[in-house]
Amino acid sequence: MQEVNTTAEQILKHTTSKVLLFDGEMGVGKTTLIKSLVRLLGSADTISSPTYSIVNEYKAENDSIFHFDLYRIEDEEELYNFGIEDYLNTSHWILVEWPDMLSPLIQNNHTFINIQLNLDSTRTLTLANKSL
Repeated sequence: MQEVNTTAEQILKHTTSKVLLFDGEMGVGKTTLIKSLVRLLGSADTISSPTYSIVNEYKAENDSIFHFDLYRIEDEEELYNFGIEDYLNTSHWILVEWPDMLSPLIQNNHTFINIQLNLDSTRTLTLANKSL
């Protein structure tokens, strides 16, 4: 778990945005990494995957953190139906798993994080800051 926390610390150190998009295969560790990030951002809330609720909100000391799992989203209309643009137009932390459907809609700076599982069970993480 220490390695995950170290990775989360590095992400927070190098990100230029509060919108973080997490890409990677099922079971690669996106939710585990997000749990560590939410803790480092100061939340004491219970953190779980929002697979069925689509979004979970966590309270931090002086901020809110919105954790999305868009795996079950089938089209852009579903994103608009639950008000995705309202979330994206805040100054709060936005952490998104399975961002493929969302990526074309993002009109602000964001950080794209790709996680790949290696043959030796380690992970390779690639972080790219995008400025629009």
